[in-house]
This record gives sequence, structure tokens and C-alpha cells, in this order.
Amino acid sequence: MNTTAEQKGKSIAILAYLTLIGLIIAIVLYQSKKEDDLGRYHILQALGLGLTGIALGVINIIPILGWIVSFLGMFVLLFMWISGLLNAINGKKKPLPILGKKYEEWLAGVFQ
Repeated sequence: MNTTAEQKGKSIAILAYLTLIGLIIAIVLYQSKKEDDLGRYHILQALGLGLTGIALGVINIIPILGWIVSFLGMFVLLFMWISGLLNAINGKKKPLPILGKKYEEWLAGVFQ
């Protein structure tokens, strides 16, 4: 049976994947308690997805090749987002496919 703290962590984890506003709200909720590891983990994974989306947007400025890379990258990003959301719903601390381990490494110092 899930405790209230586990349910709150799961809620924060799910909220992190739901739009930029959801990510900001999840960060604020996490900062108020700072005790939930599942919420922190998924906030960092969602933050990595957002930063990757921004990078793809910048790449999209490059004519033709940038457009192709950005277009294909958005499908990969969508796949990663769905995987992360499903992991959050199931309460798993599993890295996103492809870049999840890198997000853990690159964003390790955030929320320390």
C-alpha cells in the first residue's frame, strides 16, 4: 500500500512531464519538501527533455539539414517523453531511453 509521501512523489513525477508550467509547479512542490527522490529524479529527466527540445529548436534554424534533424529529433523526443511519463505513472526510477543516463550525469548537481 502506498503512503501519502509516495503518492505525493508520484504526483510530482507525473506533473513534471505535463507542459512547462507542470514542470515549474513540480519544481516548486519539490522545493517545499525536498524529501522525495522519485519526484526529483523525474523532474531532472523532464528538465533534460525540455533542454533537448530547446536545442532542437536552435538546430531548426539551420536550413534543410537542420530542419531534417529537428523533425526527426522531435519524434525521438516524443518517444522519450511517453516513456518518462509511463515510468512516472508506474512509480519507477528508470532513465529515459537514449539520453536518460546522460541527463542523470549532466544534471547531477541540480537541487543539491
